[in-house]
Amino acid sequence: MRGGRRLRVASAVLAAALLVTAGCTADGDDPPPAPPSAGIPSGTPAPGDAGPGGTVDRVGNPFGAHWDWSRYQQFAPYLAKIGGSATYEEISWCEIEPNPGQADWAALDQIATRSRDLGITLHLKIRTGVCWATGGTAKYTRGTANKTESAMPADLAAYQRFVGSVVSRYAPYGVREYAIENEVNAPSYWAGSPEDYVRLVKAAAETIRATDPKALVVDSGISSVAYGMGVADRLLQAGRVPDAIAAYQAYFQRRIGTRGQQIPTVTTEAQLRKALGTDVNSRSLRFLAATESLLADRTVDVRQLHFYEHFNGVAPLLDYLRTKTPAGVPIQAWEVGQFWRDADGDPASRAAEMVKTVTLLVAGGIGEISWLPLAYNPNNAAGSEVRYGLLDPDGTEREAGRMMASLAEAARDATVTPLPASVAGRLNGVAFVRGGASTLVLWSASNTPVTVPAAPGGLSGAVGAPLRAAGGGGTTVTDTPLLLRADQPVDKILASLR
Repeated sequence: MRGGRRLRVASAVLAAALLVTAGCTADGDDPPPAPPSAGIPSGTPAPGDAGPGGTVDRVGNPFGAHWDWSRYQQFAPYLAKIGGSATYEEISWCEIEPNPGQADWAALDQIATRSRDLGITLHLKIRTGVCWATGGTAKYTRGTANKTESAMPADLAAYQRFVGSVVSRYAPYGVREYAIENEVNAPSYWAGSPEDYVRLVKAAAETIRATDPKALVVDSGISSVAYGMGVADRLLQAGRVPDAIAAYQAYFQRRIGTRGQQIPTVTTEAQLRKALGTDVNSRSLRFLAATESLLADRTVDVRQLHFYEHFNGVAPLLDYLRTKTPAGVPIQAWEVGQFWRDADGDPASRAAEMVKTVTLLVAGGIGEISWLPLAYNPNNAAGSEVRYGLLDPDGTEREAGRMMASLAEAARDATVTPLPASVAGRLNGVAFVRGGASTLVLWSASNTPVTVPAAPGGLSGAVGAPLRAAGGGGTTVTDTPLLLRADQPVDKILASLR
């Protein structure tokens, strides 16, 4: 095995959950010297090192975040606590090379350097944008950076040369994963057809592998809403109408009505079929199918997940991924967050929900999880905190941030282990096993408290708080997640629940 320490995912988790530019880039603009090997974080994955089930090794800590690099100084103290994780940066050909042959890599070089220094693995999301390289005029602009949708390159060979320059420049920094575009199901991100997207990915994949044989190709990351439509559509097509309606309701319980008729209330088969048949949702299903064709023919190596829903939506999502992802293909959640337009939950409940969401995902075999945003932007267009941050805008840790750092510490260089089937229906959570010790994240699966008997070396406490010696009467687990650590295997710790 290469690359030092790894986070291992137990085979049982994967089995249960995954079955699941000539003239276009500046001549002579050579990549920077390779960083010294001592500076490469020990958790950096080495593509090609196969883990259980044929998947690549995971980073040393699955719990990471995505942040605004313009606020790096405020966030750096917290980022040190989630070292060993992974993040991504979105780049655009049109932004890096606004004019033919005039590429500016300075900002991305700085991001790559700082990521390496933090011990956080950097992935890159390569977009085209709309400019001289694609022709046409942008229809959508977003944010203060005026980001636009992407369009098909006018010259595919020139595009491949740009992609090759990205890979050759950033491989020395330890970048090994490259996603092609972002949420192509949305017209505001991709102006072309599903067929155009497939052609673009095949061209990019050819260049990425030729430039760096260790590199991995990642899909665009279909949007969270589109995944929910896929979940319901699969069940409906299988004739499982009640299951399809129940999955839709669980997945979209916070989204109903937020996008007009795109996410309407659904209680009948006719209503569900109508919802899935809108122009927006049918487009999403076509792009989801195109993405899965790229996974099936192994053009794409890694499936990218985006999820912003209530944690009750995780179970139907994992069921979908279990059946629609080729065996051995790793799944990474590059965007995970909490959409809550009219948030009325107190910080403690929102933080607890964050723990449940990321815990269920990692227990389901998802190898990397990046919470987005690390800290919300108070000047965003929505005018409110629709997506919940782990930090305040100035970088001050919230309870959610302390909880995420606690999960990162428990999981770092450990083996992800599912809870035994014998506790199903009583406890939810996951275990991280390192050496002879097990750290469990637990909460009651119902409103009934569960007592875990005392175990040798037993410590327990709230997630994000100091752990204390468990009393002789054991540890009572309620609906609020807690940590339990003991010097025993997981099955022994949970053998005699009360």
